[in-house]
Amino acid sequence: MSEDSSERRGTGRLPRRLTQLYGGLVLYGASSALLVRSGLGLEPWNVLHQGLAERTGLSMGLVLTVVGAAVLLLWVPLRQRPGLGTVSNVLVIGAAMDAALAVIPDAHGPAARVALMAAGIVLNGAATGLYIAARFGPGPRDGLMTGLHRRTGLSVRLVRTAIEITVVATGFVLGGTVGVGTLLYAVSIGPLAQVFLRVFAVPGASGGSTVVAAGQPRRAILRR
Repeated sequence: MSEDSSERRGTGRLPRRLTQLYGGLVLYGASSALLVRSGLGLEPWNVLHQGLAERTGLSMGLVLTVVGAAVLLLWVPLRQRPGLGTVSNVLVIGAAMDAALAVIPDAHGPAARVALMAAGIVLNGAATGLYIAARFGPGPRDGLMTGLHRRTGLSVRLVRTAIEITVVATGFVLGGTVGVGTLLYAVSIGPLAQVFLRVFAVPGASGGSTVVAAGQPRRAILRR
């Protein structure tokens, strides 16, 4: 197939990819809000965001945005290059989370709390698959992880574990919620994201003109 045909095909997929990107980011924020309302534990980074929100009086979504922007600045010395998805991740997820928190009430009773937790984890996996499969670049926190992996030579697993233990511990001290939801999220988000990456993969997508952090293994960007 000619280069012109490939380019036209890639351009034709752009609306789908943009829909996946922004739909996934909005769904990510909403799924995180479900975990907040369940009260059974949050994703590692959101433990930190909630703790900072408790201490500062800012909304959790705004804290998420500010922390995301700060993490993105750390990409500079790591020589990471952000893409549209990276910047959109910073701007969209926090706003979507605050909007969802404004309309989703706290869960009362164990059944309702477990239902919100389960829905939040599954939808988070779907959201991750959506926006990563769009291939517009990773979130700022994933770029930090892969950048440290490349600069230090440490394994992705070790770098990710060290970062997430640090943010969970710091967030817990600040008042963030750690619980069974945190554990279940940690063990299930990888397999869920892999499933949804296959479901939402854009067939025959080429590299196109999108900019992503260079040299990233797929397994490194399964979570925001």
